Amino acid sequence: MTPDQLITFAAVAEHRNISRAAVALHLSQPAVSGQLRQLQDEFGEPLYQRDGRGVRLTPAGEQLASYAARLRDTWRQAHAYRDALRGLEQGTLRIGASTTPASYLLPYLIAEFHRRYPDVTVHTANGNTTEIVAALGSVDIAMIEGPAGADLPPDTAVHAWREDEIVAIMPRSHPLAQADSGGRIELAAFGAYPLVLREEGSGVRQTVEREFARAGVPMRVALEIAGVEGVKEAVRAGMGVGFVSAMSMRHENGALRLMSLSPQPLTRRLSILVPHASAPSRVVEQFLAMCIADEGG
Repeated sequence: MTPDQLITFAAVAEHRNISRAAVALHLSQPAVSGQLRQLQDEFGEPLYQRDGRGVRLTPAGEQLASYAARLRDTWRQAHAYRDALRGLEQGTLRIGASTTPASYLLPYLIAEFHRRYPDVTVHTANGNTTEIVAALGSVDIAMIEGPAGADLPPDTAVHAWREDEIVAIMPRSHPLAQADSGGRIELAAFGAYPLVLREEGSGVRQTVEREFARAGVPMRVALEIAGVEGVKEAVRAGMGVGFVSAMSMRHENGALRLMSLSPQPLTRRLSILVPHASAPSRVVEQFLAMCIADEGG
């Protein structure tokens, strides 16, 4: 039994999925499976069982997971302490980001951070908001677009960040795009048309669903599809009206019409989450400060 095997087991126990744990650990899936087999052989009894696409821990596995999680946290604290002593000449920063900030904000932030601290190694993990919140144990800092929820790991700080507008998109031939509305449209108008929505767990989807429910407008969902670009392509194909972050439309060629909601634009706050906030490394502190300073950029 090695510390690496226990840290791997802690990730699998957290994600309840071997492939997701592999992504969080920056390992191949066969490498994670191999470490699990070795650990299971060491204990001489099953620690987990396959359960659909994921895994379910046995009672022995649940007990071991609590020890493994404590070891993993101690390991991270030791690394954070090392980075704090070194300063920012070296170090590693693991950033998790949900789809919108990962695609349209994070590349610029990482480029600026790399210019300031070229010897810091940056690893990124992305997914929808629900997936990133579930992976907080595997990152140093995270950016999300949906509500953080109440079930955050202990010692996680939530920083309100940038404001983002969610807009409706449709082909320019769509009846709603043809109306002379000044680029704004009432939410009730969408009740008569098919919609294209992001997958479950998406921050955009959560915000849109809440707004439709609040307004009492029915949703005629024609298609659910993963990712912002998937929504845009489905809208181009004529599947229905989609909802995306306005920042995702910055480089569009004009084939789609962008419409703000009326009477008030549909806005939300992006958030930055910092696990182990009581003792962040200097790398995390500097990256967070840079993000906050760039809030209006």
